[in-house]
Amino acid sequence: LNKNYKTVVDIGANRGQFSLAASLNSDAYIFAFEPLLNPASIYRKLFENNNKVKIFQAAIGPSVKEEMMHISAKDDSSSLFKISSLQNELFTGTNEVGLEKVSIAPLDHFISSKEISSPALLKLDVQGFELEALNGCQSLFHKFDQIYCECSFIPLYEGQKLSSEIISFLNTHNYELIGFYNLKKTPDGVCIQADLLFEYRSN
Repeated sequence: LNKNYKTVVDIGANRGQFSLAASLNSDAYIFAFEPLLNPASIYRKLFENNNKVKIFQAAIGPSVKEEMMHISAKDDSSSLFKISSLQNELFTGTNEVGLEKVSIAPLDHFISSKEISSPALLKLDVQGFELEALNGCQSLFHKFDQIYCECSFIPLYEGQKLSSEIISFLNTHNYELIGFYNLKKTPDGVCIQADLLFEYRSN
C-alpha cells in the first residue's frame, strides 16, 4: 500500500480490514464488495463518514446470478464453494454453520472503466473463488496496475482452483508475479496459502 494508489477495488472486503489499511495508507477511492449481510453492515458503519469509500453487497463472478454461500463459524472463511474438512482441520473453528443467498455479477456491472484511476489495485480475498472472481474482472483488467490475491496451494474448498492455475491465468493476461506475502504452512512445513502480488507488464 506504499504505492499511493488512486483506486483500490476490494473484493471480499468482509468487515473492512483491508479497506481500512488502504484508507489509512493512501488517498485512494475504494470500491468494496462483500456479499454477506452481517459483515457488509459492519463495513458500512465503519466507513459511514468516508465519502471516498463505496461498498456493494455482492460477490464478483463471470455472470449475473444468485447462489448460496457457505457460511463459516468465522465469517471471513465463508465461501461460494463448500468448506472442506481440511479447512476446518487446519484452521480450527471455520466449520460451516449455515447458508446465505448472495448476488453475483461481473465487476463492470457495478463500476465503469472511467471510475478507475491509475495507479489502481485489484485485491481479492474470496476463499477459493479466486479464478471465478478474476474472470468476472477481465473486462477491466487493463485498468489495474497490480492485483493482490490470496491463493491456496492445497484445496480448502471443494472445487477451488489452486495457486498454479491462478498464476497461469494471470500470466496469460500479462500480469507477472512480483511478491509473495503472509505464507501459512502446516506444522510439518506444507505450504497452505499465501497472498500473491502481480503487476501488469505491457507487451
